[in-house]
Amino acid sequence: MNPKKNNIKGFFKALPKNIFSGFVVSLIALPLGLGLAMASDAPPIAGVIAAIVGGIVVSILGGSHVTIAGPGNGLVGVLLVAIATLGLESAYVAIMCSGILLLLLGFFRMGKLADFFPSSAIQGMLAAIGLIILGKQFHIMLAHKIKREDTVDYLLEIPYTINDALHYGNKGLIFASLAGVLSLAIMLFYSKIRNKYLQLIPAPMWIVLLSIGFSYYFELGLHEPNPIAKEYMISGIPAIQDIIADIPRPNFSGIWSLSFWGSVLALTLISSIESLLSIKAVDKLDSEKRRSNVNRDLKALGLATVGSGLLGGLNVVTVIARSSVNVNNGATNRSSNFFHALFLVVFIVFFSTQLTRIPLPALMAILVYTGYKLASPKVITKMFSIGKEQLIIFFVTLIVTLKIGLITGILAGVITTLIIHTIINRSAGYGLFIRNVLKPNVLMYKEHDRKHSYYVSIKHFCSFLNYFRLKQQLDTIPENEDVIVDFSMCEFVDDTVMENINSYQELFAKRGGHFDVIGLDMHDTDSKHPFASRRLLPVPKIIKNSLTRRQTSIESFADDYRLNYSSKKQKDISFLNNFSFFSTKQINHIYNKLSHKDNAIKLFDIEFSEGEFIAKEVIRSTMMHIDLNFAIPEFTLDREGFLEKLSAFAGFKDIPIENHDDFSKRFYLLGDNEAGITEFFNDDVTHFFESNPYYHVESNGNALLIFSKERLASTKEIKAMFDFGKRLNQVISN
Repeated sequence: MNPKKNNIKGFFKALPKNIFSGFVVSLIALPLGLGLAMASDAPPIAGVIAAIVGGIVVSILGGSHVTIAGPGNGLVGVLLVAIATLGLESAYVAIMCSGILLLLLGFFRMGKLADFFPSSAIQGMLAAIGLIILGKQFHIMLAHKIKREDTVDYLLEIPYTINDALHYGNKGLIFASLAGVLSLAIMLFYSKIRNKYLQLIPAPMWIVLLSIGFSYYFELGLHEPNPIAKEYMISGIPAIQDIIADIPRPNFSGIWSLSFWGSVLALTLISSIESLLSIKAVDKLDSEKRRSNVNRDLKALGLATVGSGLLGGLNVVTVIARSSVNVNNGATNRSSNFFHALFLVVFIVFFSTQLTRIPLPALMAILVYTGYKLASPKVITKMFSIGKEQLIIFFVTLIVTLKIGLITGILAGVITTLIIHTIINRSAGYGLFIRNVLKPNVLMYKEHDRKHSYYVSIKHFCSFLNYFRLKQQLDTIPENEDVIVDFSMCEFVDDTVMENINSYQELFAKRGGHFDVIGLDMHDTDSKHPFASRRLLPVPKIIKNSLTRRQTSIESFADDYRLNYSSKKQKDISFLNNFSFFSTKQINHIYNKLSHKDNAIKLFDIEFSEGEFIAKEVIRSTMMHIDLNFAIPEFTLDREGFLEKLSAFAGFKDIPIENHDDFSKRFYLLGDNEAGITEFFNDDVTHFFESNPYYHVESNGNALLIFSKERLASTKEIKAMFDFGKRLNQVISN
């Protein structure tokens, strides 16, 4: 059979899923595009233009698979400075020039650029960007426009703005600030509501819909004008014909100035780093675990940025938040990026007048939330848990970025990291460290005594500066083979390398390979975090945590039913890798594990995450795993609802069970082997599910995964779930 025909057939088969995913992403891209453009002092439509041009160009020419392109959070600060110093027309020229440089980075195969920046410095840069966004937009969110010299002044002014908002006497300002506060509340608490129907519409789109609905309520219901002050409403969104007619004329008059090229370099640096980091993160979320061609993506992003700037749009980058939503809604290829752009065109053509009903504070609340996520206190906690030296790198990068600029900030972070690494390795000798820090220090060969096994040895030092050499070797190995990475001859392994090695381990585990790290037994660290830098350090004291009341109850339950119980976190989650539920999710660990002596039935709490970076949501749930000693067909069984019925339009087929109309009506059964599944669901199995509470049940062919809700279970629910699993195992085994 022709593979090309198979690819075309697979493309059209997956098309409904990608159209649906593109639509959901467009609901987020529209308000974000408007908000990011206004936060950059550009016309509101500029952000939407960037999303449309990026979606079309990158979907056709890009090298990634499930990413979304559009305006990025990280460029707000640079664009603000560029537009303020150069003027809007010259800023468009700077955007186009940065696109050309991005295009050249792709042609010169500089996709490995992101590997040269230490993780802590990148986190510091992202946190600084978050504070820039939060500081400048917080005041508009509370209907209070101010002008200050730098971001620190904006942040220091926040308490005064809150005080002013509490004493507003103007009705229009009160309603404007209330719109901002309520929108921020939606952004903060919406993700906590684990309801599959509500979450069909993303939080930013709820803000748009409620804002427009509020406007119409006063206009049509009360026959009164919108009470929100006019100066805090969106204005200047042209119709599609006006956008084409008003394409800006680039102003090349300031092209030879130092400030112009400073803006170009800053735009290029942030665009490339944000895009490369996002591509890397989204590759981890891809259910098929494909590797993106980052250099091809850089070319496409560069070309899209040139086109966007020419049409009056912002820089085009790969965006992690929208890409995460894209993956979680079933996208399988680049067509979802294209359809997200197409839906944005539809919105602008048919609903551009409705967008002027959205209050500015509501859109700014979305950006304030985004800024908070980038500069969350959890980031500082994470840095501290990895190592105290990481906090120094983080804060140096953050402070220099805020006070001077992004390029200076990231350079300060790199230099600080190098100085700290040199000091840490003084015991090994400064000369030895400096001589070997940039040298080729990786040896790889295929072992002849073991089929499909690779051995990689790293000598001397392994840090962010020479990690690209190790990455080059690891990228040549297929993910379904065995790899042994030996650090026994390595004096020092930094946190950036440890984080990347952890990503490889997860990737190989999901693709059926094995990625083993050896030689770190003689290394130690001053932190228990898995990403901490490794070298000979004093062993930290380990404080044993006492059990919580819930854990005590579970332990008592285990004693009563003669079960094994362990409250400790366990990283060995390989038995969960083949379940489709976790194909786009990141498992952190399991804990509070209950099991029979033969370990056939395991019930445990689990921590996993959806999305990455600012879109990352950590979820804790209680699940059960039943290991079978015989093969069964792969399937997923869930309660049938409105969403499941809708999914039939996206290509998912509910398998009916003959002579069991009630079961077929109440349950949603999916799987490729329809004949095997219908044979497995005999009268006994079907009657069991019909007469018991609903659970999500999934088979990977050799085991079952069972859970009820995406939250931790109470002690009572744990007992009920364990009983359900035990009886189900008996029914299946008979």
